[in-house]
Parts: sequence; C-alpha cells; structure tokens
Amino acid sequence: MSEAFLISARPDLQQARVEWLKRLEGERRLSALTVTAYERDTRQFLQFLTGHLGDAPGIKDIADLRPSDFRAFLAMRRRDGAGARSLGRGLAGIRSLLKFLERQGLVNAAGVSAVRSPKASKGLPKPLTAADARKVVSGEGQLAEEPWIAARNAAVLALLYGSGLRISEALGLRAGELSGKSAGALRIKGKGGKTRLVPVLPVVAEAVGEYRKLCPWHLPPEEPLFRGAKGGPLQPAIIQREMRKMRAALNLPDTATPHALRHSFATHLLGRGGDLRAIQELLGHASLSTTQVYTAVDTSRLLEIYDAAHPRA
Repeated sequence: MSEAFLISARPDLQQARVEWLKRLEGERRLSALTVTAYERDTRQFLQFLTGHLGDAPGIKDIADLRPSDFRAFLAMRRRDGAGARSLGRGLAGIRSLLKFLERQGLVNAAGVSAVRSPKASKGLPKPLTAADARKVVSGEGQLAEEPWIAARNAAVLALLYGSGLRISEALGLRAGELSGKSAGALRIKGKGGKTRLVPVLPVVAEAVGEYRKLCPWHLPPEEPLFRGAKGGPLQPAIIQREMRKMRAALNLPDTATPHALRHSFATHLLGRGGDLRAIQELLGHASLSTTQVYTAVDTSRLLEIYDAAHPRA
C-alpha cells in the first residue's frame, strides 16, 4: 500500500509502519477497507502522540508507552465523537502495529495489551408491531404448502411470541411437555441452566394442538415435539428460512426474525403496563438490567401497543 499521507513520526517508525501495512495487505490478505481503516487509525494515533509527547515519535518512544498513554488517546477520540466500535477498531489497529514491531524485537506490546477495548453498547431490540406479529404467528400467514408443516411453523412462532421462548428452547421441547390440549405453564431450562416457568396461552396451546393433529410422525413423550420434513428434530435454520420468506411475502422489515418475536413478547407486555421484574422472570434474564433495555424502545411503538391488549392473550 502506498504511503499517501504525511504522518507525524520519525523515519524509523514511518518505515516500519509502511512495512506493516504492506504485510497486512499482502501476507495477511486483509480487505482493502480494513487496511485503509488501520492506516487512518494509526495515523491519528501518531498525530496524537506528537502533541502528547511534544515531538514526532520514533520506535523508542513507542516502546516506552504505558497503558495510560493509550487511554489518553482513546479519551481524545471519544471527545471528538468516536463511538465504541470505532475506538475498538482503532485500538485493534494500534495493537497490530505494535505486535508487528514486537515480533522484530523492537518494542514490548504489553502496554497496549493491558488496555481493554471499549465495550460497544447493544442496539435496542427491534420488535414487530402487534399487527405484524399477529400475521407471522397465524396459521393463515404460513407459506408452507404441506398443511402439517404450516401448522408446525405457526406453533413454533406462537411459542416465541406468546411465551417469549428462545428458538432453541421451543425446538428443545419434548412431546410430553406440551400436549396442546389445555393452557398452563411450561418449565423451561434456559441459558446457564436457569429454570423458569412460562405461560402457555390458550391460543398457543391450540396452535400446538393443531400441529400435533396434522403431524404425520409419531411423537413419543420423551422425543422432540417439533419435527423436520423427514421426521428428525426440527432445526432452527428451517424456521429462520421460513421467516425470511414471510418477510418478503408480508412486506416485513429485515429485523423481523424469530428472535424478534421474543423481543415483541417483552415489549408488548411492557407497553401494556407489565411489571418489569415479572417480564425478567418470563424471559429468564439473570439481570434486571438486561430486561430494562425494553424500556428504551421507541416511544411511538409503545404508544401504538397501548391501543390494544396483547394480541395473543
């Protein structure tokens, strides 16, 4: 990669940086966008060091840097408006350069290795609207030609939206755990081995019952409830693929995924005045702070939910 920019560094560090960039582009075969980003990030770092140290840095100056020097650079970038992802990528580029110099015996990269990458905040959940969720979980909304497969898909999606299950939890159910004949509760073992009780609303039980009635495969109590087309355990990829088809057919946003139905379960309950701690228990979150993210979902969407009760109740 040609060195098209003037940088604040002594000749020894400039030359080493050019060699590092060529190594990234050639031997490591990083994408052109990544190499360009690393070039820009390290150039900004060297410009910062010129002011921070009072002179253009050389390899010796880089070798003497402490964790506090790298944190000062990150603080400066944050003040300039850089987000956690940009800061993390910038730190990754600096680490790569120093590791390159360390392998040549020129520096010790322990200082930068001791600095943690800024933690990127998770994006807000993107639930479906109540109307879209109703379409997705209804039997009429399914696109599969085989009636039993359409009923199966509707039952799985109803468990995600009506009971707040993860897709792995729904597909992990045994046939004896849910008869589909009556409403009640399910005992679900979720992440970290945490067990919780979740509701099975009558409409969800009916969807499961319809699937059981049409399913051509024998469903012994100790075997998987949901089956693939050839009778084996149903795989998550099948439901995810069906959801992609429904996105196109029903004109749903790209964020309409099976997991978005779980987000919708929580958001719609909260929008109707549901207790946050109760929702935490229903979702199986270990920490209340994980559940609190739903309170930050777009207010306009919550106001829409206030117009109607939970559609699956």
